[in-house]
Amino acid sequence: MSQLNLTTPLVFEPIFQERIWGGRRLETAFGKKLPAEKRIGESWEIVDRPEAQSIVARGPLKGKTLHHLWTQHRDEIFEGLSDAPRFPLLLKLIDAQEKLSLQVHPPEKIAAKLGSEPKTEFWYVAAAADPDAELFLGFREPIMRDQFEKALRNGTAADHVHKIRVKAGDAVFLPAGRFHGIGAGNLLVEIQQNSDTTYRVFDWNRVDPATGKPRQLHIEQALQSIDFNDVKPKLIVPKGELLVRHELFEIRKWNLDRPRAVAPLGQFAIICCLTGKLTCANVDLAPGEFFLLPAQLQDRQLKPLAAKTSLLCVTIPL
Repeated sequence: MSQLNLTTPLVFEPIFQERIWGGRRLETAFGKKLPAEKRIGESWEIVDRPEAQSIVARGPLKGKTLHHLWTQHRDEIFEGLSDAPRFPLLLKLIDAQEKLSLQVHPPEKIAAKLGSEPKTEFWYVAAAADPDAELFLGFREPIMRDQFEKALRNGTAADHVHKIRVKAGDAVFLPAGRFHGIGAGNLLVEIQQNSDTTYRVFDWNRVDPATGKPRQLHIEQALQSIDFNDVKPKLIVPKGELLVRHELFEIRKWNLDRPRAVAPLGQFAIICCLTGKLTCANVDLAPGEFFLLPAQLQDRQLKPLAAKTSLLCVTIPL
């Protein structure tokens, strides 16, 4: 592995994903340059997958993929992280102009059995949520698997999901196995395990305009994956700045009213600007933008450039 002299955070090109439920708010709220006349539901900001690679946007590493950095420069950028074939997180923005399907991601043991990938995730509701936006999380009441299977066959699964009204600044942790969905009008930051396995349970009887048919459901896999004891889960109650600490990720929200060092030297961090504007080592960050601070970056001072600057700081516990 060659040695790097890293003097700035790493910024990556976003990867836009067209979705039937997507819209244009990543452009209007966050200034993303979206492809014309497309319904963009997701912007993959930091990703290392076979089918999608973040590419460094500027600086001496411009054009290099995240996978190249992970495999060739692990110590300088990601010092201390346990060995894995790929960078273990995927960070994205989600624009749900319409509601998403009710779905589940499999827990590790079930994923191994089904030949898929486990997925635990975190959502932060960004500043542009609609006043009546809601999230679908877990079950309204205790339910047996056979009862829920009957509801699926009858097309009444949505009657059993727990709905929570949300506003900007709310956050939720979604362990693998949680029955869930995103309501219309939400603009979210999603931080998740590096996985793209979703088992669709109910899609609101929607027809995909590209095919003229309903999208595929994955009922058998979903029934094996869902935690039926997950009743009326709640939003995250912050503990000071800490939103969630899990073996996969630790996420804090900062209100940046003065210069402040992020993560000690020797630990990488990912920063997402929520409001205002900030800078680090001559790289500026506006709302909806991300950068990665390498573990060996010397200048680790985040400085606010506007009033009411806030951010998410993402690290992986060592």
